[in-house]
Amino acid sequence: MGKFSIGIDLGATKILTGIVDIENGEVISSVKKKTKKDKGSERVIQKVIKSVYTVLEESKIDIKEIENIGIGVAGQTDRKKGIIINAPNIDFSNINIKEILENEFNKPVLLGNDVETATIGEMYFGAGKNENDFICIFVGTGIGAGIVENGLLRYGSTGTAGEIGHLIVDTGGRSCGCGGCGCLEAYASRLAIEKRITGALRKGRKSDIENYLQEDKPIKTSMIRKALENNDELVKQIIDEASEYLASGIAGINNFYNPSLIILGGGLMNAIEYFYKKTIETAKIKSLPTPAMEIRFKKAQLGDFSGVIGAALLNEYRKRADI
Repeated sequence: MGKFSIGIDLGATKILTGIVDIENGEVISSVKKKTKKDKGSERVIQKVIKSVYTVLEESKIDIKEIENIGIGVAGQTDRKKGIIINAPNIDFSNINIKEILENEFNKPVLLGNDVETATIGEMYFGAGKNENDFICIFVGTGIGAGIVENGLLRYGSTGTAGEIGHLIVDTGGRSCGCGGCGCLEAYASRLAIEKRITGALRKGRKSDIENYLQEDKPIKTSMIRKALENNDELVKQIIDEASEYLASGIAGINNFYNPSLIILGGGLMNAIEYFYKKTIETAKIKSLPTPAMEIRFKKAQLGDFSGVIGAALLNEYRKRADI
């Protein structure tokens, strides 16, 4: 008999919900839905609620057997009150998701940042298991990091530590979703890569990726991978550029913070081996010699489920951390 919690990973493009056996990290049942933030926050919240009912029905597990519900959101959160303060990638602002879900399911609800929950997942059952000090960097629609010191997450004085995506890599450069300019996220995230490819195609550059595109549909990571496998010049150029910027950010962290391990995850890292290898190779070159020799890199091991498993473990982690 397992010990079950529900984990929800609420991101800009998808809502991934799963029932997790928190004793071994096994995802018993899961469902993925498109976020479609343009439909409004209320519709997104209803999708979250429906996804919980779906995994309960598919798993044949009664809500009474569920310990709690954890949710990781791409944005700034008030962990104690359960309020999504600001999540620009999904157009959420000051939404008390804890209250909404507790009223619906009558179960304790815990809220965290999506990178925080993904880091917890990797810490318990992934690449960070048995590691006490490391940094997890996840590259998706945005770029974020989780910092683990002595087996515990470091939140920072305002609870927002790890915002590597908003390191300034080009003063006065490209505009970022945060309202600033020149942020790493505007150069090396999946969204930034998609924009660069789309812009180049509009200017008449040729690419194999045109063979996979569907009208009014976004560029998918799988399309980028296929184009790279076919030695597509345009896509390789843009991936090389993104990895160069990402490596610069990682080298800065390596020089300043000097971690023993950096774990790289997110859809792009999981799916595109070239991007992963190019980034760590360049990061070592850009780092100072001593930290470059000592730093270890690992790829996140839980794939799409890092955030779901970590969200399901939020209560267990916070009991352990006494917060």
